[in-house]
Amino acid sequence: MRLPDLPVRAVLDELNDALAKHGTTVLVAPPGTGKTTLVPLALPGRVLVAEPRRLAARAAAARMSELLGEQVGGTVGYAVRGDRRTSKQTRIEVVTSGLLLRRLQHDPELTGVDVVLLDECHERHLDADLLLALLLDAREGLRPDLKVLATSATVAAQRLAQILGTDTPVIEAHARTFPVETTYVPPARNERLEQHVARTVHKALSETDGDILVFLPGVGEIRRVTQQLNGLNVLPLHGRLAAKAQDEALKPGPRRRIVLATAVAESSLTVPGVRAVVDAGLARSPRADHRRGLSGLVTTRVSAAVADQRAGRAGREAPGRVYRCWPEHEQATLPRYPEPEIRTAELTRLALELACWGTPDGSNLTWWDAPPAGALAAGQQTLKALGALDDSGVTDRGRRIAELGLHPRLGRALLDGARELGAKPTAEVVALLDDDSLTASRDVESAMSALRRDRPSSWKREVQRLSALVEGSAATRDDPALVVALAHPERLAKRRQPGSRSYLMAGGTAVETDGPTDSEWLAVAVADREPGRAHGKVRLAARADQELAERAAPALLSEADEVTWANGDVVARRVRRLGAIVLAERPIKSPDPDQLRNALTEGLRREGVTLLHWTQDASRQRQRMEFLRVHLGDPWPDVSDDAIIRNVDLATARKRADLAKISAQHILQTMLPWPAATRLDELAPDRIEVPSGSRIRVDYTADGPVLPVKVQETFGWTDTPRIADGRVPVVLHLLSPAGRPVAVTGDLASFWRQGYPQVRSELRGRYPKHPWPDDPVTAVPTRRTKPR
Repeated sequence: MRLPDLPVRAVLDELNDALAKHGTTVLVAPPGTGKTTLVPLALPGRVLVAEPRRLAARAAAARMSELLGEQVGGTVGYAVRGDRRTSKQTRIEVVTSGLLLRRLQHDPELTGVDVVLLDECHERHLDADLLLALLLDAREGLRPDLKVLATSATVAAQRLAQILGTDTPVIEAHARTFPVETTYVPPARNERLEQHVARTVHKALSETDGDILVFLPGVGEIRRVTQQLNGLNVLPLHGRLAAKAQDEALKPGPRRRIVLATAVAESSLTVPGVRAVVDAGLARSPRADHRRGLSGLVTTRVSAAVADQRAGRAGREAPGRVYRCWPEHEQATLPRYPEPEIRTAELTRLALELACWGTPDGSNLTWWDAPPAGALAAGQQTLKALGALDDSGVTDRGRRIAELGLHPRLGRALLDGARELGAKPTAEVVALLDDDSLTASRDVESAMSALRRDRPSSWKREVQRLSALVEGSAATRDDPALVVALAHPERLAKRRQPGSRSYLMAGGTAVETDGPTDSEWLAVAVADREPGRAHGKVRLAARADQELAERAAPALLSEADEVTWANGDVVARRVRRLGAIVLAERPIKSPDPDQLRNALTEGLRREGVTLLHWTQDASRQRQRMEFLRVHLGDPWPDVSDDAIIRNVDLATARKRADLAKISAQHILQTMLPWPAATRLDELAPDRIEVPSGSRIRVDYTADGPVLPVKVQETFGWTDTPRIADGRVPVVLHLLSPAGRPVAVTGDLASFWRQGYPQVRSELRGRYPKHPWPDDPVTAVPTRRTKPR
């Protein structure tokens, strides 16, 4: 066998020696070095190669078979979900990470396997991270002789080596690459993504030779850009394509090609003939919004590491150019590496795999990144609702769902739907839900009609596979909405108002639809929420009705008395619900006293204690008590809203109007501490007598106690008054005869010496009828004008 002269050949002997000596090894090799196709051929014994994607698995097996001069299925074969080409002669089998997980669950010893190669570990896919953890656990307990080789396209491999074992060596193979020139092409104002990318492709066509590889986030964008490039030789490349269509994109052709690809072309695939890359700078990443019950793929910016990998595709065979569809200044703001899926994704499937492995919380496993506790708990709750998990661990039903190779929600829909509708009609809908890229429609019924008419090979093959996995009723009937509802009962949605496009899902999240709006109910298959938007957006849904909703989601049905504070008053009603959706309600004449008290208390918390009856004296008493609490502390009580609410007697109240009859002053009186309460007027007096004989009210609303008093009434007063046992000085707001502030002081003696002369000179001409003596300290205080 003559292997191509690729960079990884130089380290093959070192690699085999390291595996033989240590049992585990990390190979760091960028794309184009041959790590995916040459390394497995050089490894001894029976080899399993785990790829993160089906497309990469098939392509790797095809390339290795080509190097051997054989057909796929001979020495080298592959197995992906729904498609397998192996034989008794197969020594190297390329599988997806998800498929290897299923094999490991059935045969933890991986009987007959000598080496497992985990490819593209740097991509940090959820299945790959879980596979690594379970594989190391099996190796430690059952197969210490099993060799594990992990490959990565980035140099950040030390952490991976630590996980594999403290003495795991790291071997590097360096790629021979050509220089790549970078051009930034920012979008024009209000330019749509497909228009922007198409414009950039035309620019690349005019400035470069060779094929062009375009990176787009998803299948929908590939469709729309294809329409913009009408008349050109455009080839799609994504994981859901039929094998023949995928092969077309991976073979050079006689005409110049424009290959529109998702992230599958970033690392483990080689697209020959590429001299230019157009990078939209976006990718699909799994995100879970547990609070709103929404999860799925969202469009995010790529990391700098991914952008560099994409750019490198232009320099694999000759000097090339990358066109980045963003401004140059944004390059520095990209995250350094992609976020591991285990940190952001919905973890129901992972929770089921862990339960089947016998470690539901995963605490005994060695993780690259451990699953977040909250997301794992949410996944476990979903499994319990599906009947796949109970307090003892995974159930028989849970193991049956796991064997289907679907997300547990879809597994439940397939099992229960087949029993009611028949295997094939259910499998047809489940195959669509598992790959919503099969349709551009937002209506499940329309999508199913098109699929049954066109019968795309990938959908047809998956329907056949799923139908064979379950037993169904002999009599079949079509009800796509029921299948959707069985998969996502919390996404059953009812219109919020007649004629509205807004629906409330049973999980409590509001969503809007551009799809079917002629139905009061929807079974929502796909929904997401764009950042900054309050409501979710329905991407795919089926028309439903209340009878179907109740049949599909009996666990969400409830009937209870609800006494709440709503729209400014107490609302008491008996409510029948499907989750958050109100199905029926009627008023309650005699609500439960505890519920009534809780509702009134909630009203006071929301709208404040101003709902009670407050007099001016009550408000001032609260201010005085608060002043003493701040400056003297115990035993003077807290008089915040919460404290007052705790002391309100709601025994006779039934509605908002009753709260207005409750005396706030009475509540404050009950809160006064005895016997200290007898000193309230002494420590925080309501009024203070000034030298003129007036008794003036103290203002406790400011930061400190304030006494507003006319200058003439304070003549002869040299000591600033103090309260709270002399601890707090009263701030004097000295007023003109007209009652306007002229000075603020907490030190009267200083004011008479320094401030008063200026005040006197400014005001005695304006107020000649009032006394302005030269010496205010010895003058007689007065409330009156000068005698005539």
